[in-house]
Amino acid sequence: MKTFGAFLLVVLGLAAFTALNSFYIVSQTQQAIVLQFGEPVGVQTEPGLKFKRPFIQSVEYFDKRILDLDSQPQEVIASDQKRLVVDAFARYRIINPLLYYQTVRNEIGAASRLDNIIDSTLRRVLGTATFSDVVRDKREQLMTQIAQTVNQDVRNLGMEIVDVRIKRADLPEPNSQAIFRRMQTERQRESFEIRAQGAEASQTIRSNADRQVTVIIAEANRDAERLRGEGDGQRNAIYAEAFTRDPGFFSFYRSMQAYEEALKAGDTRMVLSPNSEFFKYFNNPAGTAGAPAPAAPPRP
Repeated sequence: MKTFGAFLLVVLGLAAFTALNSFYIVSQTQQAIVLQFGEPVGVQTEPGLKFKRPFIQSVEYFDKRILDLDSQPQEVIASDQKRLVVDAFARYRIINPLLYYQTVRNEIGAASRLDNIIDSTLRRVLGTATFSDVVRDKREQLMTQIAQTVNQDVRNLGMEIVDVRIKRADLPEPNSQAIFRRMQTERQRESFEIRAQGAEASQTIRSNADRQVTVIIAEANRDAERLRGEGDGQRNAIYAEAFTRDPGFFSFYRSMQAYEEALKAGDTRMVLSPNSEFFKYFNNPAGTAGAPAPAAPPRP
């Protein structure tokens, strides 16, 4: 019984192992090729549980999803003989897993073949376009043309190109430095011209302002002299009218003004005789010779 039980366990184990090697699962994101002694004998593109012959058949899985390929930057000469460093990438999917396996085997082989095809197509297509077309004017049309050309070349590899794009298209470093220096020189020249124009405009404005200041000052001096003359005339007329009304009071007022101006504090010194006409109101409040006039009675 013990021997039978052990034999039964061995048989069940072999059966389980055989069953496990007889089935395989294809997920929704995969497609598979069944190989027998290394040769493909079947293709499975639908998901589910599948059967294969145990021990003599194996399964290779391939992705159904869109795959990415990032190419290495390469130097391309445009039709106007300008050099460009182009960095591109591609997106592709496997549409025929059997042909894909027979031609490139796996993603490493596919990347190598695609990289060569994309590089040669980029050189051929961009070589017929100008620098401005690649950088700005016709970039979208060129990418569409490159994708169509590459797609025609890779269909016999079991793949389909979804898209090809240029990530970066720049001038080589020496050319970039030369263009930068030329742009810098051009900007400096423009800045010098703008500064010169600004200095010229500033000088013109300053000259106009100085001329206007001179004209305004001259007109102001003219108006001031005219007003001063009119004021002097009015003052003399007032003085004359006051003199005709009361010559004594006018003489006294003018003398007081003369005393105020002559006797101000300062270093000015005058040597005059006490009997001078200038001091007549010091000797006599009435301004005449002889005894002083009697004081006026106080006001009530």
